[in-house]
Amino acid sequence: MTAWDPAALAAIAGSDDLHISPFRADGVTYGTPTWIWSVVVDDALYVRAWNGVRSRWHQSAMSQRAGRITAGGHTVEVTFASADPSLNEAIDAA
Repeated sequence: MTAWDPAALAAIAGSDDLHISPFRADGVTYGTPTWIWSVVVDDALYVRAWNGVRSRWHQSAMSQRAGRITAGGHTVEVTFASADPSLNEAIDAA
């Protein structure tokens, strides 16, 4: 995992406008931006699907493992991975 630029992460964490766009099945085209919940824990960004793992964007993110996010005036190319279950309580608290 690449470390976040602290200023960019602070701007993203301070905004409530995170939009997530995993790649479509072709691995090239970005999906429709979806507004999503996010938190920062231990200098890492986490998102959760409001409608659970059956959400279309979540399925694409877990299948394609890449895309981009836009929030806090930043557009960032990202990779997607399942969070370590040991972090669930910290993510819930955040």
